[in-house]
Amino acid sequence: MTKTDYDAIVVGSGPNGLAAAIRLQQAGLSVLLLEGNETIGGGLRSKELTLPGFVHDVCSAIHPMAAGSPYMSTLPLHEHGLEFIYPEVAAAHPFDNGTAAVLKKSLEETAQLLGSDKDTYLNLMQPIVRDWPKLAPDVLGPLPIPKYPIAMAGFGLKALPPSTFLAKRFRTMEARGLWGGMAAHNIQPLNNLATSAIGLVLMAVGHLRGWPVPKGGSQQIANAMASYFVSLGGKIETNYYVKSLKQLPSAKAVLFDVTPKQLLEIAGYRFSSIYKWQLNRYRYGMGVFKIDWALDGPIPFTAPECRSAGTVHIGNTFEEIATTEQQSANGQHPDKPFVLLAQQSLFDATRAPAGKHVAWAYCHVPNGSTLDRTEIIEKQVERFAPGFRDLIIGRSTMNTSQIEAYNPNYIGGDINGGIIDVQQLYTRPVISLSPYRTSAKGIYICSSSTPPGGGVHGMCGFHAANRALKDVFKISGKKR
Repeated sequence: MTKTDYDAIVVGSGPNGLAAAIRLQQAGLSVLLLEGNETIGGGLRSKELTLPGFVHDVCSAIHPMAAGSPYMSTLPLHEHGLEFIYPEVAAAHPFDNGTAAVLKKSLEETAQLLGSDKDTYLNLMQPIVRDWPKLAPDVLGPLPIPKYPIAMAGFGLKALPPSTFLAKRFRTMEARGLWGGMAAHNIQPLNNLATSAIGLVLMAVGHLRGWPVPKGGSQQIANAMASYFVSLGGKIETNYYVKSLKQLPSAKAVLFDVTPKQLLEIAGYRFSSIYKWQLNRYRYGMGVFKIDWALDGPIPFTAPECRSAGTVHIGNTFEEIATTEQQSANGQHPDKPFVLLAQQSLFDATRAPAGKHVAWAYCHVPNGSTLDRTEIIEKQVERFAPGFRDLIIGRSTMNTSQIEAYNPNYIGGDINGGIIDVQQLYTRPVISLSPYRTSAKGIYICSSSTPPGGGVHGMCGFHAANRALKDVFKISGKKR
Protein backbone atom coordinates (compact mmCIF):
# COMPACT_ATOMS: atom_id res chain seq x y z
CA MET A 1 0.00 0.00 0.00
CA THR A 2 1.27 3.43 -0.86
CA LYS A 3 1.73 5.38 2.34
CA THR A 4 -0.65 8.29 2.54
CA ASP A 5 -1.30 10.72 5.35
CA TYR A 6 -4.67 10.41 7.07
CA ASP A 7 -6.22 12.29 9.92
CA ALA A 8 -7.09 9.01 11.62
CA ILE A 9 -6.61 5.28 11.16
CA VAL A 10 -8.84 2.62 12.68
CA VAL A 11 -7.40 -0.89 12.98
CA GLY A 12 -10.04 -3.61 13.01
CA SER A 13 -13.46 -3.60 11.37
CA GLY A 14 -15.68 -5.16 14.01
CA PRO A 15 -18.78 -3.21 15.00
CA ASN A 16 -16.74 -0.93 17.25
CA GLY A 17 -14.05 -0.28 14.67
CA LEU A 18 -16.73 0.50 12.09
CA ALA A 19 -18.58 2.78 14.52
CA ALA A 20 -15.36 4.64 15.36
CA ALA A 21 -14.47 5.08 11.70
CA ILE A 22 -17.93 6.38 10.87
CA ARG A 23 -17.95 8.82 13.77
CA LEU A 24 -14.54 10.21 12.78
CA GLN A 25 -15.59 10.49 9.15
CA GLN A 26 -18.81 12.21 10.16
CA ALA A 27 -16.66 14.87 11.82
CA GLY A 28 -15.07 15.67 8.47
CA LEU A 29 -11.77 13.83 8.93
CA SER A 30 -9.96 11.64 6.40
CA VAL A 31 -10.16 8.12 7.82
CA LEU A 32 -8.59 4.81 6.83
CA LEU A 33 -10.07 1.57 8.17
CA LEU A 34 -7.76 -1.46 8.13
CA GLU A 35 -8.89 -5.09 8.41
CA GLY A 36 -6.56 -8.08 8.68
CA ASN A 37 -9.11 -10.53 7.28
CA GLU A 38 -10.22 -10.72 3.65
CA THR A 39 -13.67 -9.51 4.69
CA ILE A 40 -14.76 -6.80 7.11
CA GLY A 41 -16.94 -7.44 10.12
CA GLY A 42 -15.06 -8.95 13.06
CA GLY A 43 -17.89 -10.60 14.99
CA LEU A 44 -20.31 -9.63 12.19
CA ARG A 45 -19.56 -12.24 9.56
CA SER A 46 -21.72 -14.84 7.83
CA LYS A 47 -20.56 -17.82 5.77
CA GLU A 48 -21.71 -21.14 4.31
CA LEU A 49 -20.08 -23.12 7.10
CA THR A 50 -21.86 -26.44 6.58
CA LEU A 51 -23.45 -27.03 3.17
CA PRO A 52 -23.96 -24.89 0.04
CA GLY A 53 -26.92 -22.55 0.41
CA PHE A 54 -26.90 -22.58 4.22
CA VAL A 55 -25.85 -19.16 5.53
CA HIS A 56 -24.54 -19.24 9.10
CA ASP A 57 -23.54 -16.41 11.42
CA VAL A 58 -19.94 -17.13 12.36
CA CYS A 59 -20.07 -15.15 15.62
CA SER A 60 -22.98 -12.92 16.68
CA ALA A 61 -26.48 -13.81 15.51
CA ILE A 62 -29.32 -11.92 17.26
CA HIS A 63 -28.96 -8.17 17.69
CA PRO A 64 -31.12 -6.42 20.30
CA MET A 65 -28.29 -4.02 21.16
CA ALA A 66 -27.71 -3.03 17.54
CA ALA A 67 -31.37 -2.08 17.18
CA GLY A 68 -31.32 -0.29 20.52
CA SER A 69 -27.88 1.34 20.32
CA PRO A 70 -27.99 5.11 20.98
CA TYR A 71 -25.46 5.54 18.16
CA MET A 72 -26.05 2.78 15.62
CA SER A 73 -29.79 3.41 15.64
CA THR A 74 -29.09 6.95 14.38
CA LEU A 75 -27.21 5.75 11.30
CA PRO A 76 -29.12 5.41 7.99
CA LEU A 77 -28.13 1.77 7.63
CA HIS A 78 -31.46 0.82 6.05
CA GLU A 79 -30.43 3.01 3.12
CA HIS A 80 -27.36 0.80 2.74
CA GLY A 81 -29.14 -2.55 2.59
CA LEU A 82 -29.73 -3.45 6.24
CA GLU A 83 -33.12 -4.94 7.05
CA PHE A 84 -33.99 -6.19 10.52
CA ILE A 85 -36.57 -8.95 10.99
CA TYR A 86 -38.35 -9.09 14.36
CA PRO A 87 -39.54 -12.50 15.59
CA GLU A 88 -42.87 -12.54 17.39
CA VAL A 89 -41.15 -14.04 20.44
CA ALA A 90 -37.79 -12.38 21.18
CA ALA A 91 -36.62 -15.19 23.46
CA ALA A 92 -38.15 -18.37 24.82
CA HIS A 93 -37.04 -20.45 27.80
CA PRO A 94 -38.23 -24.09 27.82
CA PHE A 95 -38.61 -26.29 30.89
CA ASP A 96 -38.55 -30.04 31.37
CA ASN A 97 -42.33 -30.13 31.83
CA GLY A 98 -42.89 -29.06 28.21
CA THR A 99 -43.81 -25.45 28.94
CA ALA A 100 -41.80 -22.27 28.26
CA ALA A 101 -41.49 -18.72 29.50
CA VAL A 102 -41.17 -16.00 26.88
CA LEU A 103 -39.94 -12.46 26.36
CA LYS A 104 -42.24 -10.58 24.00
CA LYS A 105 -42.13 -6.96 22.92
CA SER A 106 -45.25 -6.27 24.95
CA LEU A 107 -44.25 -5.75 28.57
CA GLU A 108 -47.78 -6.43 29.76
CA GLU A 109 -48.17 -9.63 27.75
CA THR A 110 -44.82 -10.94 29.00
CA ALA A 111 -45.81 -10.18 32.58
CA GLN A 112 -49.26 -11.74 32.17
CA LEU A 113 -47.69 -15.04 31.13
CA LEU A 114 -45.66 -15.16 34.37
CA GLY A 115 -48.73 -15.88 36.49
CA SER A 116 -48.37 -14.86 40.12
CA ASP A 117 -45.13 -13.03 39.27
CA LYS A 118 -46.94 -10.63 36.96
CA ASP A 119 -46.87 -7.65 39.32
CA THR A 120 -43.31 -8.36 40.42
CA TYR A 121 -42.15 -8.34 36.81
CA LEU A 122 -44.05 -5.15 36.03
CA ASN A 123 -42.67 -3.41 39.11
CA LEU A 124 -39.16 -4.46 38.14
CA MET A 125 -39.28 -3.63 34.45
CA GLN A 126 -41.74 -0.77 33.95
CA PRO A 127 -39.43 1.95 35.32
CA ILE A 128 -36.45 0.63 33.35
CA VAL A 129 -38.42 0.39 30.10
CA ARG A 130 -39.80 3.88 30.69
CA ASP A 131 -36.40 5.41 31.49
CA TRP A 132 -34.12 3.39 29.21
CA PRO A 133 -34.14 5.78 26.20
CA LYS A 134 -32.72 8.58 28.35
CA LEU A 135 -30.46 6.32 30.44
CA ALA A 136 -28.93 4.37 27.55
CA PRO A 137 -26.27 6.94 26.51
CA ASP A 138 -24.91 7.04 30.07
CA VAL A 139 -25.22 3.33 30.89
CA LEU A 140 -23.59 2.33 27.60
CA GLY A 141 -20.45 4.38 28.07
CA PRO A 142 -17.66 5.25 30.50
CA LEU A 143 -18.39 5.80 34.18
CA PRO A 144 -21.01 8.49 33.82
CA ILE A 145 -21.92 11.72 35.50
CA PRO A 146 -25.60 10.98 34.91
CA LYS A 147 -27.87 13.49 33.24
CA TYR A 148 -30.80 11.88 35.03
CA PRO A 149 -29.46 11.01 38.49
CA ILE A 150 -32.74 9.84 40.02
CA ALA A 151 -33.52 7.49 37.13
CA MET A 152 -29.91 6.28 37.09
CA ALA A 153 -30.01 5.59 40.82
CA GLY A 154 -33.19 3.57 40.36
CA PHE A 155 -31.57 1.52 37.62
CA GLY A 156 -28.36 1.07 39.59
CA LEU A 157 -30.14 -0.29 42.65
CA LYS A 158 -31.52 -3.08 40.47
CA ALA A 159 -28.50 -3.56 38.19
CA LEU A 160 -25.62 -3.77 40.67
CA PRO A 161 -26.77 -6.74 42.83
CA PRO A 162 -25.99 -10.31 41.73
CA SER A 163 -28.52 -12.06 39.49
CA THR A 164 -29.06 -14.58 42.28
CA PHE A 165 -30.27 -11.74 44.53
CA LEU A 166 -32.73 -10.40 41.96
CA ALA A 167 -34.03 -13.93 41.31
CA LYS A 168 -35.33 -14.00 44.89
CA ARG A 169 -38.00 -11.49 43.89
CA PHE A 170 -39.70 -14.17 41.79
CA ARG A 171 -41.66 -17.16 43.07
CA THR A 172 -42.55 -19.02 39.88
CA MET A 173 -40.31 -21.36 37.92
CA GLU A 174 -41.24 -19.45 34.77
CA ALA A 175 -40.11 -16.01 35.94
CA ARG A 176 -36.98 -17.34 37.63
CA GLY A 177 -36.00 -19.37 34.58
CA LEU A 178 -36.62 -16.50 32.18
CA TRP A 179 -34.45 -14.27 34.36
CA GLY A 180 -31.71 -16.90 34.57
CA GLY A 181 -31.42 -17.16 30.80
CA MET A 182 -31.13 -13.39 30.49
CA ALA A 183 -28.55 -13.15 33.24
CA ALA A 184 -26.45 -15.96 31.74
CA HIS A 185 -25.52 -13.62 28.87
CA ASN A 186 -22.97 -12.23 31.36
CA ILE A 187 -20.74 -15.29 30.79
CA GLN A 188 -19.78 -15.36 34.46
CA PRO A 189 -21.18 -16.79 37.71
CA LEU A 190 -24.63 -15.42 38.45
CA ASN A 191 -23.71 -14.66 42.06
CA ASN A 192 -21.20 -12.03 40.91
CA LEU A 193 -22.02 -8.40 41.61
CA ALA A 194 -23.54 -6.41 38.71
CA THR A 195 -24.65 -9.51 36.80
CA SER A 196 -28.20 -8.17 36.94
CA ALA A 197 -27.29 -5.26 34.64
CA ILE A 198 -27.01 -7.13 31.35
CA GLY A 199 -30.18 -9.14 31.95
CA LEU A 200 -32.18 -6.01 32.73
CA VAL A 201 -30.84 -4.18 29.69
CA LEU A 202 -31.58 -7.09 27.35
CA MET A 203 -35.14 -7.35 28.61
CA ALA A 204 -35.72 -3.58 28.45
CA VAL A 205 -34.42 -3.37 24.88
CA GLY A 206 -36.54 -6.39 24.00
CA HIS A 207 -39.66 -4.61 25.20
CA LEU A 208 -38.73 -1.37 23.47
CA ARG A 209 -37.26 -2.63 20.19
CA GLY A 210 -37.34 -6.44 20.06
CA TRP A 211 -34.49 -8.87 19.37
CA PRO A 212 -34.01 -8.70 15.60
CA VAL A 213 -32.37 -10.94 13.02
CA PRO A 214 -30.54 -9.14 10.18
CA LYS A 215 -31.90 -10.38 6.85
CA GLY A 216 -29.19 -12.27 4.98
CA GLY A 217 -26.94 -12.70 8.01
CA SER A 218 -25.01 -10.64 10.54
CA GLN A 219 -22.55 -9.75 7.79
CA GLN A 220 -25.21 -7.40 6.47
CA ILE A 221 -24.79 -5.13 9.51
CA ALA A 222 -21.07 -4.79 8.78
CA ASN A 223 -21.70 -4.34 5.06
CA ALA A 224 -24.23 -1.57 5.69
CA MET A 225 -21.92 0.23 8.13
CA ALA A 226 -19.03 -0.05 5.69
CA SER A 227 -21.17 1.19 2.81
CA TYR A 228 -22.24 4.21 4.83
CA PHE A 229 -18.63 4.89 5.89
CA VAL A 230 -17.44 4.79 2.28
CA SER A 231 -20.34 7.02 1.20
CA LEU A 232 -19.00 9.64 3.60
CA GLY A 233 -15.58 9.46 1.97
CA GLY A 234 -13.91 6.85 4.15
CA LYS A 235 -11.44 4.27 2.84
CA ILE A 236 -11.23 0.56 3.70
CA GLU A 237 -8.36 -1.85 3.11
CA THR A 238 -8.68 -5.57 3.87
CA ASN A 239 -5.99 -8.28 4.12
CA TYR A 240 -3.91 -5.76 6.07
CA TYR A 241 -2.95 -7.43 9.34
CA VAL A 242 -1.28 -4.96 11.67
CA LYS A 243 1.44 -6.34 13.93
CA SER A 244 3.33 -3.10 14.55
CA LEU A 245 2.77 0.64 14.47
CA LYS A 246 5.55 0.78 11.91
CA GLN A 247 3.25 -0.81 9.33
CA LEU A 248 0.85 2.12 9.45
CA PRO A 249 0.75 5.23 7.28
CA SER A 250 1.23 8.46 9.19
CA ALA A 251 -1.84 9.75 11.01
CA LYS A 252 -2.67 12.11 13.83
CA ALA A 253 -4.70 9.47 15.66
CA VAL A 254 -4.85 5.68 15.57
CA LEU A 255 -7.74 3.75 17.13
CA PHE A 256 -7.42 0.01 17.76
CA ASP A 257 -10.39 -2.34 17.79
CA VAL A 258 -8.31 -4.98 19.61
CA THR A 259 -8.00 -6.29 23.16
CA PRO A 260 -5.16 -5.41 25.57
CA LYS A 261 -3.14 -8.47 24.58
CA GLN A 262 -2.89 -7.43 20.91
CA LEU A 263 -2.52 -3.76 21.78
CA LEU A 264 0.57 -4.56 23.83
CA GLU A 265 2.05 -6.56 20.96
CA ILE A 266 1.41 -3.80 18.44
CA ALA A 267 2.18 -0.65 20.40
CA GLY A 268 3.48 -1.68 23.82
CA TYR A 269 6.86 -0.07 23.27
CA ARG A 270 5.14 3.32 23.14
CA PHE A 271 3.32 2.94 26.45
CA SER A 272 4.32 3.96 29.96
CA SER A 273 5.38 1.22 32.37
CA ILE A 274 2.29 1.79 34.52
CA TYR A 275 -0.07 1.53 31.54
CA LYS A 276 1.62 -1.65 30.33
CA TRP A 277 1.40 -3.10 33.83
CA GLN A 278 -2.34 -2.44 33.91
CA LEU A 279 -2.89 -3.95 30.46
CA ASN A 280 -0.96 -7.05 31.47
CA ARG A 281 -3.27 -7.46 34.48
CA TYR A 282 -6.41 -7.33 32.33
CA ARG A 283 -8.55 -10.44 32.82
CA TYR A 284 -10.34 -12.53 30.24
CA GLY A 285 -13.44 -14.56 31.03
CA MET A 286 -14.98 -17.87 30.03
CA GLY A 287 -14.89 -18.95 26.42
CA VAL A 288 -17.53 -20.56 24.25
CA PHE A 289 -17.88 -23.76 22.25
CA LYS A 290 -20.01 -23.04 19.19
CA ILE A 291 -22.00 -25.19 16.78
CA ASP A 292 -23.78 -24.34 13.53
CA TRP A 293 -26.24 -26.83 12.08
CA ALA A 294 -27.80 -27.36 8.68
CA LEU A 295 -31.19 -28.95 9.37
CA ASP A 296 -33.75 -30.88 7.35
CA GLY A 297 -36.57 -28.99 9.09
CA PRO A 298 -37.33 -26.63 11.98
CA ILE A 299 -36.27 -27.65 15.48
CA PRO A 300 -39.21 -29.62 16.98
CA PHE A 301 -39.34 -27.97 20.39
CA THR A 302 -41.98 -29.45 22.66
CA ALA A 303 -43.07 -26.02 23.87
CA PRO A 304 -44.83 -24.26 20.98
CA GLU A 305 -43.56 -20.85 22.10
CA CYS A 306 -40.01 -21.96 21.27
CA ARG A 307 -41.02 -22.61 17.67
CA SER A 308 -41.82 -18.89 17.29
CA ALA A 309 -38.71 -17.55 19.01
CA GLY A 310 -35.61 -16.09 17.41
CA THR A 311 -33.58 -16.99 20.51
CA VAL A 312 -34.00 -19.95 22.84
CA HIS A 313 -32.30 -20.11 26.25
CA ILE A 314 -31.74 -23.77 27.10
CA GLY A 315 -31.00 -24.40 30.74
CA ASN A 316 -34.25 -25.33 32.52
CA THR A 317 -34.50 -23.77 35.99
CA PHE A 318 -32.67 -20.76 37.38
CA GLU A 319 -30.94 -23.03 39.89
CA GLU A 320 -29.63 -25.32 37.15
CA ILE A 321 -28.28 -22.41 35.12
CA ALA A 322 -26.61 -20.81 38.15
CA THR A 323 -24.97 -24.11 39.07
CA THR A 324 -23.60 -24.90 35.62
CA GLU A 325 -22.36 -21.35 35.01
CA GLN A 326 -20.44 -21.52 38.31
CA GLN A 327 -19.00 -24.90 37.32
CA SER A 328 -17.81 -23.56 33.96
CA ALA A 329 -16.20 -20.56 35.66
CA ASN A 330 -14.44 -22.98 38.03
CA GLY A 331 -12.84 -24.80 35.10
CA GLN A 332 -15.34 -27.65 34.88
CA HIS A 333 -17.40 -28.93 31.93
CA PRO A 334 -20.97 -29.57 33.15
CA ASP A 335 -23.06 -32.28 31.52
CA LYS A 336 -26.08 -29.97 31.16
CA PRO A 337 -24.66 -26.54 30.33
CA PHE A 338 -26.65 -23.41 29.58
CA VAL A 339 -27.01 -23.25 25.78
CA LEU A 340 -27.78 -20.07 23.86
CA LEU A 341 -29.52 -21.01 20.60
CA ALA A 342 -30.70 -18.97 17.61
CA GLN A 343 -32.93 -20.17 14.78
CA GLN A 344 -32.65 -17.42 12.18
CA SER A 345 -34.09 -19.29 9.21
CA LEU A 346 -37.53 -19.48 10.83
CA PHE A 347 -37.84 -15.79 10.01
CA ASP A 348 -35.32 -15.25 7.20
CA ALA A 349 -35.82 -17.48 4.16
CA THR A 350 -32.49 -16.32 2.66
CA ARG A 351 -30.56 -18.40 5.20
CA ALA A 352 -31.32 -21.88 3.84
CA PRO A 353 -32.76 -23.72 0.82
CA ALA A 354 -36.54 -24.15 0.70
CA GLY A 355 -37.77 -26.45 3.44
CA LYS A 356 -34.38 -26.51 5.18
CA HIS A 357 -33.12 -24.56 8.17
CA VAL A 358 -30.05 -23.35 10.03
CA ALA A 359 -29.46 -23.12 13.77
CA TRP A 360 -26.69 -21.57 15.83
CA ALA A 361 -25.70 -22.34 19.41
CA TYR A 362 -22.96 -22.16 21.97
CA CYS A 363 -22.28 -23.08 25.57
CA HIS A 364 -19.82 -21.50 27.99
CA VAL A 365 -16.59 -23.33 28.72
CA PRO A 366 -13.41 -22.58 30.68
CA ASN A 367 -11.17 -20.08 28.90
CA GLY A 368 -8.93 -21.92 26.44
CA SER A 369 -10.84 -25.21 26.65
CA THR A 370 -10.48 -27.48 23.61
CA LEU A 371 -12.88 -30.17 24.84
CA ASP A 372 -15.42 -31.13 22.16
CA ARG A 373 -18.87 -30.22 23.49
CA THR A 374 -20.85 -31.24 20.40
CA GLU A 375 -22.61 -34.23 21.95
CA ILE A 376 -23.35 -32.39 25.19
CA ILE A 377 -24.93 -29.40 23.41
CA GLU A 378 -26.97 -31.59 21.09
CA LYS A 379 -28.24 -33.60 24.07
CA GLN A 380 -29.37 -30.36 25.67
CA VAL A 381 -31.30 -29.33 22.57
CA GLU A 382 -32.75 -32.84 22.20
CA ARG A 383 -33.86 -32.65 25.84
CA PHE A 384 -36.37 -29.94 24.91
CA ALA A 385 -36.86 -30.89 21.26
CA PRO A 386 -37.08 -34.68 20.85
CA GLY A 387 -36.13 -35.67 17.30
CA PHE A 388 -33.75 -32.73 16.83
CA ARG A 389 -30.69 -34.87 16.11
CA ASP A 390 -32.53 -36.74 13.35
CA LEU A 391 -32.80 -33.44 11.44
CA ILE A 392 -29.06 -32.68 11.36
CA ILE A 393 -27.66 -32.86 7.81
CA GLY A 394 -24.58 -30.71 8.34
CA ARG A 395 -22.54 -29.41 11.25
CA SER A 396 -19.69 -26.99 11.90
CA THR A 397 -18.03 -26.65 15.31
CA MET A 398 -15.50 -24.25 16.83
CA ASN A 399 -13.68 -24.67 20.13
CA THR A 400 -12.03 -21.77 21.93
CA SER A 401 -8.71 -22.06 20.14
CA GLN A 402 -10.42 -22.16 16.75
CA ILE A 403 -12.54 -19.16 17.70
CA GLU A 404 -9.43 -17.19 18.70
CA ALA A 405 -7.66 -18.22 15.49
CA TYR A 406 -10.64 -16.94 13.54
CA ASN A 407 -10.81 -13.66 15.47
CA PRO A 408 -7.74 -12.79 17.59
CA ASN A 409 -9.91 -10.53 19.78
CA TYR A 410 -11.56 -13.63 21.23
CA ILE A 411 -8.77 -14.53 23.64
CA GLY A 412 -9.29 -18.10 24.86
CA GLY A 413 -12.74 -18.02 23.28
CA ASP A 414 -13.84 -14.99 25.33
CA ILE A 415 -16.31 -13.22 22.99
CA ASN A 416 -16.77 -10.26 25.38
CA GLY A 417 -13.24 -8.89 25.07
CA GLY A 418 -12.61 -9.58 28.75
CA ILE A 419 -14.77 -10.52 31.70
CA ILE A 420 -17.38 -7.84 32.51
CA ASP A 421 -17.48 -8.30 36.27
CA VAL A 422 -17.77 -5.45 38.74
CA GLN A 423 -13.98 -4.97 38.71
CA GLN A 424 -13.91 -4.49 34.95
CA LEU A 425 -17.34 -3.01 34.31
CA TYR A 426 -16.14 0.59 33.98
CA THR A 427 -12.40 0.10 34.53
CA ARG A 428 -11.79 -1.71 31.27
CA PRO A 429 -9.05 -1.96 30.19
CA VAL A 430 -7.44 0.21 32.91
CA ILE A 431 -8.45 2.47 35.78
CA SER A 432 -8.81 5.81 34.07
CA LEU A 433 -11.21 8.72 33.72
CA SER A 434 -10.77 8.18 29.97
CA PRO A 435 -10.50 4.41 29.36
CA TYR A 436 -10.26 4.86 25.57
CA ARG A 437 -7.08 6.95 25.74
CA THR A 438 -3.78 5.09 26.10
CA SER A 439 -0.60 6.51 27.68
CA ALA A 440 0.78 7.24 24.19
CA LYS A 441 -0.31 10.45 22.51
CA GLY A 442 -2.67 9.85 19.59
CA ILE A 443 -3.22 6.13 20.30
CA TYR A 444 -6.65 4.92 21.45
CA ILE A 445 -8.42 1.63 22.10
CA CYS A 446 -11.99 1.29 20.86
CA SER A 447 -12.79 -2.41 21.31
CA SER A 448 -15.19 -4.27 23.61
CA SER A 449 -12.34 -4.22 26.14
CA THR A 450 -13.55 -0.68 26.89
CA PRO A 451 -16.92 0.41 28.34
CA PRO A 452 -19.62 -0.69 27.92
CA GLY A 453 -18.12 -4.04 26.86
CA GLY A 454 -19.29 -6.82 24.57
CA GLY A 455 -22.26 -6.72 22.23
CA VAL A 456 -23.02 -5.34 18.80
CA HIS A 457 -23.83 -1.76 19.75
CA GLY A 458 -20.82 0.21 18.49
CA MET A 459 -20.75 2.33 21.64
CA CYS A 460 -17.12 1.52 22.51
CA GLY A 461 -16.06 2.80 19.10
CA PHE A 462 -18.35 5.80 19.31
CA HIS A 463 -16.97 6.94 22.67
CA ALA A 464 -13.36 6.29 21.67
CA ALA A 465 -13.82 8.33 18.50
CA ASN A 466 -15.33 11.19 20.48
CA ARG A 467 -12.35 11.06 22.85
CA ALA A 468 -9.91 11.28 19.93
CA LEU A 469 -11.90 14.06 18.30
CA LYS A 470 -11.73 16.11 21.47
CA ASP A 471 -8.08 15.36 22.34
CA VAL A 472 -6.43 15.49 18.94
CA PHE A 473 -8.73 17.46 16.68
CA LYS A 474 -10.38 19.77 19.25
CA ILE A 475 -13.79 18.76 17.94
CA SER A 476 -16.70 18.08 20.27
CA GLY A 477 -20.46 18.03 20.10
CA LYS A 478 -22.60 16.97 17.18
CA LYS A 479 -21.25 15.62 13.90
CA ARG A 480 -20.67 18.04 11.11
